[in-house]
Amino acid sequence: MQDKLIIKYIKKKNQKGMEILIDQYNSLITSVIRFHLGKLSNYEEECVSDTLLAIWDNIEGFEKDKNTFKNWICAIAKYKAIDYKRKYLSKIETSNLEDQTYYIDKNLLKIEIQEELNETLNHLSKEDREIFTRYYIHDESIVDIANDKQIAISSVYSKISRGKAKIRKSLLREGGK
Repeated sequence: MQDKLIIKYIKKKNQKGMEILIDQYNSLITSVIRFHLGKLSNYEEECVSDTLLAIWDNIEGFEKDKNTFKNWICAIAKYKAIDYKRKYLSKIETSNLEDQTYYIDKNLLKIEIQEELNETLNHLSKEDREIFTRYYIHDESIVDIANDKQIAISSVYSKISRGKAKIRKSLLREGGK
C-alpha cells in the first residue's frame, strides 16, 4: 500500500513521494550501494542521491507487473554503484599519478567490475554476450555488429531486446541485488 502511494506521488512530481521513499527505503538503497561500491565509501552519499534522482526521473519506467517496487529500486541502486566504480576507474586511468595505492585500487576495481559484468551477462548465450559487450561496453554501432556477424540489423536489435529481458528476469529471481 505504501509503495502505491510513493509511486503515485512521484508520478505526479509531488515531493511527498520522495519523503516517504526516503523514510522507507533509504537504508536499503544505502546498503545496496555500500555493498556494490565496496571500498569507495567516499562516493556513497553522492551515489545515493543519484539513485534517488534516477527513481524520480524514471518512475514511468517502473512496471508493477514485471517487478516489485523494492526490487526495481535495488536494481537502480546496484547499477548506479557500478557506474560510480567505472567513473572512479576512469578518473584513475586519466590521472598522471603513479602512486602504487591507486594502481592496486585500479586493478581491484577492474576485477570487481568485470565480475559484476560476468555475473550479469552469464545468463546469456555466448553470441548474445558478445553482442551485449560490443554494443554496451565497447559502444559499437548496431550496423557494425550486424555487418561483422553477417546478420540482419533487426536480428541484432532482437538479440539485445531478448537479452535485456533475460537479464531482467534473472535480476528478479535474485531479488534485484
